[in-house]
Amino acid sequence: MSKFTPFSDESATLTIGKLNVENRLDRVSLFGDLDLTLDQRGLEQAKTLQSLLNRVVEELESRTLPAVLAAPPVVKVDNPF
Repeated sequence: MSKFTPFSDESATLTIGKLNVENRLDRVSLFGDLDLTLDQRGLEQAKTLQSLLNRVVEELESRTLPAVLAAPPVVKVDNPF
């Protein structure tokens, strides 16, 4: 598994099967599909996902967290066209 440190930057990504994981400073976003098949590939993908989620949980547990993350402010910009 590549070096993916949760909540550390705004650009790291990881792909497990068709599941995409995007890193942000305030969230880790998962989207797509992942079929964990009953074979060696499925086992490898399951372990990769497990490792990722374990690191996310460890990072969350190491911080003082608010009850709910506040929504980012909406910034209006002029239409450039």
